[in-house]
Amino acid sequence: MNVEEEVERLKEEIQRLGSSQPDGSFKVTFGVLFSDDRCANIFEALVGTLRAAKKRKVVTYEGELLLQGVHDNVYITLLQPKSLPSGEAAATTPPADAS
Repeated sequence: MNVEEEVERLKEEIQRLGSSQPDGSFKVTFGVLFSDDRCANIFEALVGTLRAAKKRKVVTYEGELLLQGVHDNVYITLLQPKSLPSGEAAATTPPADAS
């Protein structure tokens, strides 16, 4: 899995584990993300994936490096929730008038 794929998977996991915010973002603590079994199986290097996502401005969090235990209560905010697949978006668009 390349970095872009991992960042997309990270978006999915933050939405699954986190809570939706009024501005459309999602928040989860590092401890919840790190201790989740599914995340442990997906991400070989969660901290590296988080840093890559932060660099791409997909997520934000305090500090540069998050460590288990020390930073368990640090909030990670997903700024760009995963968008709907194009097929789903097209399904909500009314069909063009055929006449």
